[in-house]
Amino acid sequence: MGDNTLILGHRISEWCGKAPVLEEDIALANTALDLIGQTQNWLGYAAEIEGKDRDADDLAFLRDFWDFRNLLMLEQPNRDFGHTMMRQFLFDAYQVPMLKALEGSSDERIAAIAAKSGKEAAYHLERSSETVIALGDGTETSHEKMQAALDRLWPFTGEMFADDAIDEAVVAEKIAPLPSSLREAWSGTIAGVMGEATLGVPDTIFAHSGGRTGKQHTEHLGHLLSSMQWLQRAYPGATW
Repeated sequence: MGDNTLILGHRISEWCGKAPVLEEDIALANTALDLIGQTQNWLGYAAEIEGKDRDADDLAFLRDFWDFRNLLMLEQPNRDFGHTMMRQFLFDAYQVPMLKALEGSSDERIAAIAAKSGKEAAYHLERSSETVIALGDGTETSHEKMQAALDRLWPFTGEMFADDAIDEAVVAEKIAPLPSSLREAWSGTIAGVMGEATLGVPDTIFAHSGGRTGKQHTEHLGHLLSSMQWLQRAYPGATW
């Protein structure tokens, strides 16, 4: 959860000062701040549980490429504004039911983080949905770009619902839901928004995988980390 919000938060922050209009520049910056705030909570708790005298900053800035467990979709480059908002929507539609389920976690700390994060995620989903609909059902050019973004990103969505032994273990302890159990809610949200956006959902069943397990990442994560981590790597222990 922390790696997802960290990597997407960094990607969204890359729009700061570069968005199409001032309102979107501010909105994207606020979304990135929300995600980084969630990261602080998730990675901070992970560091406590780990018990190796590390904190959230250590996990964010001093781990190597192969130690990250984020969804592959979130490390993909921003490309154009439509692509960025389509990626945001596909993730938001997953994040909202995930956080809702985590509010019932047997781990009180996880439940509390999920409750706080869920309010922000609900707003993110509302905004990304409206943007996807407006661009998808907009001009011929915006429609084509949104369809191209959906086609490009769709093969990455299946990873969100892939179950493994770790998922089954946390389900047994009532800590978190089985990822596959979230697909129905996600699919319902996708179908509704794509219908209004006049966009066609790809019929391919192929799904990239490896990000959540750390077995495989795209080259884009390496470039992202070199940008995100260079200060701490160059000046170990530097603080604001």
